[in-house]
Amino acid sequence: MRISNVYRPAVYGCQTDERLPQVARQMMEKNVGALAVLEGERVTGVITERDLTDALATCQDPAAVSAASYATTRLRTARLDEDSRDVARRMLDAGVRHMPVEEDGRLVGMVSMRDLLAVETWAS
Repeated sequence: MRISNVYRPAVYGCQTDERLPQVARQMMEKNVGALAVLEGERVTGVITERDLTDALATCQDPAAVSAASYATTRLRTARLDEDSRDVARRMLDAGVRHMPVEEDGRLVGMVSMRDLLAVETWAS
């Protein structure tokens, strides 16, 4: 199955200078585990629940820290025409649970391991 049939076509994001409590609130409100980190409209990274946990465990004052401080900036992306199993393998190899999806160089959504697991579970 192609990623175009699996991914979530909404791009939820936060600005690089947003503080971690606001980032966590946005994730809760949107019921997502990751947000694109934006500088203006340009994606500079992804921040995940795992990143927030890391910040809570290691940071003296997480409320004073920006999203950019804990975001993953080495982005791995999926394309709409890629096979979902290939993307799942890449995510496992990279140790990530969320991957931005792009089309023609622009972010169009996000795919999660949960999305890919659902495809495998319900397709059988």
